[in-house]
Amino acid sequence: MKRESSEIREPTFLILTALAAGTLHGYAIIQHVETLSAGRVTLRPGTLYGALDRLAESGLVVVDGEGVEQGRFRRYYKLTGAGAEVLAGEAERLAANVRHAHARLAMRPAGG
Repeated sequence: MKRESSEIREPTFLILTALAAGTLHGYAIIQHVETLSAGRVTLRPGTLYGALDRLAESGLVVVDGEGVEQGRFRRYYKLTGAGAEVLAGEAERLAANVRHAHARLAMRPAGG
């Protein structure tokens, strides 16, 4: 099946969703993704930072500072305007799919 050009993978969608609420460091993104997915998606640090690098190269997120917090180096990321547009488009695409599925289920014959 051909992928839509605007379709993004679930982990990427969840990373962008986590950042929609504001600037976060990597570990906080991992925690938010796990919460947003009800534990279905657990990102390892290498996977997260690879995804963040790709998202930054695409202009969807930017590094928004670095610092030491509780003795640990933290790099903070934030969503760009382009990232918010991509997230909004993907959220609408998914919502449309859900509406279509519910409509089809409503047409299903009883007992079938």
